[in-house]
Amino acid sequence: MYVIMAYDVNVDRVVKVLKTGRRYLTWVQNSVLEGELTRAQFEHLKSDLRKVIDPDQDAVRFYVIKRDPCFSKEFLGTTKNEPDQII
Repeated sequence: MYVIMAYDVNVDRVVKVLKTGRRYLTWVQNSVLEGELTRAQFEHLKSDLRKVIDPDQDAVRFYVIKRDPCFSKEFLGTTKNEPDQII
């Protein structure tokens, strides 16, 4: 599955959330990571993030895209980083 993770967290936890996400996904833009994960990797990512965030103040959103030929990406402007794995 292809996962896009976007987060909005307290400034005190931004670095921890980014480092946790980068263990599984590729950082592509401020507060956005993406990449191909197995179901087990996705569950580990969510478990690791639960240890870092404050659920009363922070928000992490996942967009999960199953293998489907209708998925495509388009960019305007510069890109900061590109994942090596694309559907």
